[in-house]
This record gives sequence, C-alpha cells and structure tokens, in this order.
Amino acid sequence: MANISQKYIDIAKKNYPNEPEFLQTVEEVLTSIEPVLEAHPEYEKAGLVKRLIEPERMISFRVPWVDDNGEVQVNRGYRVQFNSALGPYKGGLRFQANVYPGILKFLGFEQIFKNSLTGLPIGGGKGGSDFDPAGKSDAEVMRFCQSFITELYRHIGPNTDVPAGDMGVGGREIGYMMGQFKRITNQYDGTWTGKGTTNGGLNGRTEATGFGIVFFAREVLKHFGDSLEGKTAVVSGFGNVSWGTITKLVELGAKPITISGPDGYILDEEGITTPEKIETLLELRNSGKNICAPYVDKFPNAKFIPGKRPWEVKADLYMPCAMQNDITMDWAKEMVANGARYLIEGANMPTTNEAVQYLMENGCVVAPSKAANAGGVACSCLEMAQNAEHLIWNKERVYDELENIMVHIFKITEEACAKYDLGENLVAGANIAGFERVADAMMMQGIV
Repeated sequence: MANISQKYIDIAKKNYPNEPEFLQTVEEVLTSIEPVLEAHPEYEKAGLVKRLIEPERMISFRVPWVDDNGEVQVNRGYRVQFNSALGPYKGGLRFQANVYPGILKFLGFEQIFKNSLTGLPIGGGKGGSDFDPAGKSDAEVMRFCQSFITELYRHIGPNTDVPAGDMGVGGREIGYMMGQFKRITNQYDGTWTGKGTTNGGLNGRTEATGFGIVFFAREVLKHFGDSLEGKTAVVSGFGNVSWGTITKLVELGAKPITISGPDGYILDEEGITTPEKIETLLELRNSGKNICAPYVDKFPNAKFIPGKRPWEVKADLYMPCAMQNDITMDWAKEMVANGARYLIEGANMPTTNEAVQYLMENGCVVAPSKAANAGGVACSCLEMAQNAEHLIWNKERVYDELENIMVHIFKITEEACAKYDLGENLVAGANIAGFERVADAMMMQGIV
C-alpha cells in the first residue's frame, strides 16, 4: 500500500520542526485518511493535501496595553485563518501564557474537520495571545482586549471570520472585544459568538460542549448495545466543558466521580451528582484559581490526590475535558489495566497518538475530540444564525438542534468506518467524514 500521507507529514515536519502540537495533529489526521487519498488520485494532482496543511492566512501582531500601575505591557496576538472552503473561518480565541503559533495551528487544523463534521457552513480558524487573564483586574483585561481588537478587527467579520471564546476567554473577554469592535466599525453584527445573552448570545451555549460530548457518548454506547445508565465516569477539569459534561451525565443516569486541575484531582466515590456539588464546579471556575482542592472543604467525604491525574481511577468511561496530551502512554497502560472500555475525548487532542493507538489495540473504544466535542462550535454556528435572524432562541430549541447535530456526527462517522472497512476505529471514521466534505468543496473551488 502506497503511503501517500507520509509525504505530506514529512513536508509539515520540514516546514514546522518546532511545532510539535501541530505536527501531532497533522500526523493523526493524514494517517487516517490514507484510504481516501488512495481512492482519489485527483486530490494528489490538485495538490489538495499540500494546500490543506498550510494555513490560508496567519496574522501576528503586538498587543500593547497599560496595567493598573501605569506600566506599559506588550503581548503577542495571533489569528490563524486555516481553511475557508466550507464557510467563514470559525474558532475560538485562547488567552494563555503558553500560546504560540504551533498550538494555534494545531487547534485551527483540528477545527477544520470538527466544523466540517457538524454539517454547518463554517471553515476552520483559531487565535489568541500569550496574555493570561488570571490575576488581572477587570480594567486590565478590558484594556488588553481593546488593544487586541484594535488590530484584529480589520481581519474579522460575520462573513469572513467569526471568533469565539476558548481557554482564558469567557463572556467578560468576549464582551470587551465585541464592544471595541462595535466602537471601531460602527457595526452591531454577528462577528462574535460566545457572547452573553444580553449581547445577543445563545441560550445554552455555556453548557453546549459538555452536553454535546455526552450526547455523542450516548450514541457510542448505544451502538454497542450499552447505555450511560449506572456507568461511572472519570472526568478531568472543572471548567465549562467539565461542568456541562457532568451535568448531562447525571441527567442521563451516569455517575461522575472525579474532577481535576493542575494541582491534582478530586475523587468523590459518592458521585458528583447533587445540584450543590455541580454548582461547586462553577464556584471553582469563577474563583480565578487553577485549583480543585477546595472541593473537599465542602464535601469532606471526597479525597484530594495532589499532583496526579485521574486516569488511575477505575471507571466505565474516561472523559478528558482539560488540556491537550493529558493522557500519555503511561496513563493509557493504567487505564487498560483497569479495564477501560470507553474513552470519550472532551478536550482538544487530550490523548497522545501513541496512547490512542495502544488503547484501541487493547479493546478501548476511542471517541475522538473533533467529533465528540463539536457541540460547542455547532452552537456557535447556531448563534450566528440567531444573530442573522435578529431573534432570540430558547434553550429547548438549542438543545434539540445540538442533540440532532451530535447524532448526525456519530452517524456519518460510523458510515465512514463501514465504507472504508475500518471496524470500530471512530478516530479514522471521524477524520475521513470531516475530510471528505472539505475535500469536495476545495476541489469545486479550484486551486486557491
């Protein structure tokens, strides 16, 4: 079998040797789509993959701002407009100290296929800055956001590029950026998603990613004649995604037993199942601190395990909802030893390629993040539709649309598995389903 994809993996490695996150996702996606490339030699002639792995546009700029002490600070800002074959660029902005082009390109490349899987008319992009909002005053965050948008505004718009939130960027930050964008452009339009509902945001958007993850998990288990009822779930993180995931797991009869942060993890064997416990996740998130330890102050029957990850805990479902590459080969081996049956990826690329392969080879079904966590961006696109209609959708409509989209994503993922004889390799199935839609659009639009 000719290894067409390796040629393009090698090109990416040559061009971007110091961007391991980007190279990791390129390798994972391109290896998966090898059967499609073999079936379509016209893609090779059109240089389709060579174009796909290179962003259409990459914007970088300085962001000067003044802190509360009157001192001038300078951060770096970026926007990666990766692929617009299916629609305007769509993807979040991440404000975190470790942000650099390689991370944003990894996220933007993933976003292309995630957005494609939703079936909605949105391309892939990502952006952000190495600015960290943690510990900053509201006034400092506002001044930074205003400076950031004073440069970025000229590159975005409702039919060009529609940013949203991501790590470090919530309703506060989106509000400040939206306000400055409106001030400069004199336009109140649908350029932003993830807004507060007062500013035209979507009801239910905050929990959408987590709810979508659980809807997808339900479809996976149903496919194997199983259900979420009575299942124990190990969940990482305690932010919006974890909160939404845990809320919907409990609603569907499952029992989440962990949350985690950089300081360690909480094990609550009684289950994070009561309204008071779930509300505590929001308190932790809003505290401005990256620690989960205070959970045990309120619920002393729970245990705090410092400096470790929750993947050593035995459970029916493992649901990483925090950072990329959280599950390494060592953790994968512990999960297999504990009889792991299902890994439902909530964060973006939370498992290393080697760990994914090891888990699948040892009987664990892996639901990839670009399929499982697509509910967030799907609802961002619904917010764009709501803004275009100048209407307000209720939560019931949003949840119905979200559930239908997640069911559709699982359906086309399974169809790709069947079409290319992939067995239950949902990782390859999702990559192929997302790629085929983008490839068709790129072929129709010519060499651009």
